[in-house]
Amino acid sequence: MIKEVYIKIHGRVQGIGFRWWAVKTASEIGGISGWVRNVEDGSVEIMMSGEEDKTDRMLLACHKGPALGRVDRVEFVVGRWSSFLPPIEKGVFKRV
Repeated sequence: MIKEVYIKIHGRVQGIGFRWWAVKTASEIGGISGWVRNVEDGSVEIMMSGEEDKTDRMLLACHKGPALGRVDRVEFVVGRWSSFLPPIEKGVFKRV
């Protein structure tokens, strides 16, 4: 079953390679499409899609983050998403 998830990660997640880590981690897990970006409030957003077991593995990894980071909270964004969000390209997980 395909699962699509939109999350915001709060903590020390900017300026420490979090986006690079997220792209690397998604690649290692495999089968995850989506994107990661910094947000003006200091958080990082991730929108991803893939088989449920793979997105769940990525979510667990995001709760820990890279060695230099500190994840205080992972917030699931639910409901209607803005049409201004970048689209997910199938087979690609990238920084935007």
